[in-house]
Amino acid sequence: MNAGTWRLKGRASVAASPEGEDARPDAVGTLPGWPSAVAQTWRMSFDHWAGADAPALTQAAAELRRQLRPHALGGVEGARALGLVAAALKHTLGWSAYDQQGLAAWLMLRGRLVEMATGEGKTLAAGLAAATAGLAGLSVHVLTANDYLVERDRETLEPLFRLLGLGTAAVCATTPRESRLLAYRQPIVYVTGRELVFDHLKDHLQLRGERDPRVLRARALGGEGASADGQALLPRLQQAIIDEADSILLDEASIPFILSTPGAAPDVAALEAARVLAGLLGPEDFVLMPSRRQAELTEAGRERVARTVPPSSPLWPARHAVELVRAALVAERLLVRDRDYTLSPGKGVQLIDEITGRIAFGRQWNSPLHAMVELKEGLEPTPAMQTAARITYQRFFPRYERLGGMSGTLRESHAELKALYGCPVVRVPLVKPSQARWWGQRGFVDAAARQWACVERIRDMVQQRRPVLVGTDSVRTSQNLSAALTRAGIEHQVLNAVQDADEAQAVARAGEAGRVTVTTNMAGRGTDIRLSEAALAAGGLHVILALSNRSRRIDRQLAGRAARHGDPGSAESLVCLDDPVIAQTLPARWRAALARRADAQGELPALLVRPLVMLAQRRAEWRERLLRRDLRLMDEGLVEQLAFSGRQE
Repeated sequence: MNAGTWRLKGRASVAASPEGEDARPDAVGTLPGWPSAVAQTWRMSFDHWAGADAPALTQAAAELRRQLRPHALGGVEGARALGLVAAALKHTLGWSAYDQQGLAAWLMLRGRLVEMATGEGKTLAAGLAAATAGLAGLSVHVLTANDYLVERDRETLEPLFRLLGLGTAAVCATTPRESRLLAYRQPIVYVTGRELVFDHLKDHLQLRGERDPRVLRARALGGEGASADGQALLPRLQQAIIDEADSILLDEASIPFILSTPGAAPDVAALEAARVLAGLLGPEDFVLMPSRRQAELTEAGRERVARTVPPSSPLWPARHAVELVRAALVAERLLVRDRDYTLSPGKGVQLIDEITGRIAFGRQWNSPLHAMVELKEGLEPTPAMQTAARITYQRFFPRYERLGGMSGTLRESHAELKALYGCPVVRVPLVKPSQARWWGQRGFVDAAARQWACVERIRDMVQQRRPVLVGTDSVRTSQNLSAALTRAGIEHQVLNAVQDADEAQAVARAGEAGRVTVTTNMAGRGTDIRLSEAALAAGGLHVILALSNRSRRIDRQLAGRAARHGDPGSAESLVCLDDPVIAQTLPARWRAALARRADAQGELPALLVRPLVMLAQRRAEWRERLLRRDLRLMDEGLVEQLAFSGRQE
């Protein structure tokens, strides 16, 4: 039988999966990137095992575990194993894998980063790849966006792994050390990148005295028992499968993960004096760099600080004066509450992740900046933290023997991803033709004009019974829009870093007819938005990008929530001259000239908007690439210095 005519059987009785599969795609073997011999093997293997019972599948998996080797995963043998795993998936959960999901899993096992659109089945593709790698004897870490998805994905696919004889575990922020020791020894572990990296740093501190990696592994796998102090949490870094790979490998690539120990109490008097001095400086004394959240003193500014703080000052060491004043400038002039951080009862200042809009639990700015922000908010500064170990994603993930991942937006950064991690990017075709409609970009003179236009658009969509998802750039912007919607009498749900407890559930309900959901940028990423029948009939989800993202890729992330899996839907972008990305690109006089071209409602001519946004985003992307490069070089230099001094990391 020709491979191009094969189909999976029994689709009418198959329940819908979490990714929304309900129909087979075109014939296997027609997908770019999938060699015909591999595609044929995948389908033959599935057809062979599709009717098998549980004992037969378990026995076949046991035999495969004795035969399959990691080096064979990227070839025909890997496709044969994937076919068995797909048959087990159908037997346990009743879901049939698409050819696109099988191809994505096979590519990830070959060390590729796979671009799959929203709703195309990334969760199941990751499960197929993880199970197949586990059958080959690899220790597999599946990384997801947050603890909710860690628990959900592991729990969802656990019956599949159990049938194949593969243990699985989830590691979350609340998982105690003893449980982590046991979890990481399971073949398949679901975990967030943050937890994984910090566990790696803890291992480094605990085993710092050992330099030979063979000794480290022997200690980790030896007979010391699960509670032994010398045992590593992460005995092996073999296979990583990263969901939303662009967020981890690019957007958060240069964020240093620092394992700290409490240090000395801050000198509050010196901090307060620096705040006062920073307030006395004039525009000629300093230069602000908003994109880097840094401030530099000019020569005049340094001379002024030196005159104010003589070397004999009993208040603070003069050599620290410039550093403290710079921190005060950043805290007072660049960091904004409900955009860069929020205040939580009992927890004080908590940073907001600018990519996801979520609270970055456990993350702090360096000292003395964090203390300056606390003083600004009227809080008692917490003790400074001393760095015990640090690492970035850029330096952590290349330590894996095998690396693969997926996201809906990768192709814009394929060259950088290949250079940083050695992983080529491959785009997997859509299962169904897209019905997405892009309504273009509209520009406004300021945030107030944009907000008015956004409310009017939402009102129109609600009257049509279409669900609306609005992405904003900060907690404050989302709250302002919420207040405007309330005044207009429009019911809505707000999802931001302050109200993130039920994030996934709120996003999942965003597909109901006439429902309005306001989010901070990509809050809720990784959670599917399913449309109700009434919403589908009305025209599907409409997404409004009420912000200027610094990257075209991030625009696509949010716009891609509309028209998932062949559903109808639309998206549009509303930008304004006040947006940081545009304000950092265009001088004030240029923005003023553009504002004079606006109409009575504050809307700019359509012909000007697209080139304006394109210029701003390309310059921002260029700055981000330079920043990642500079931080990587600095990171590598730090590693060399620590190695010379006899330390690690």
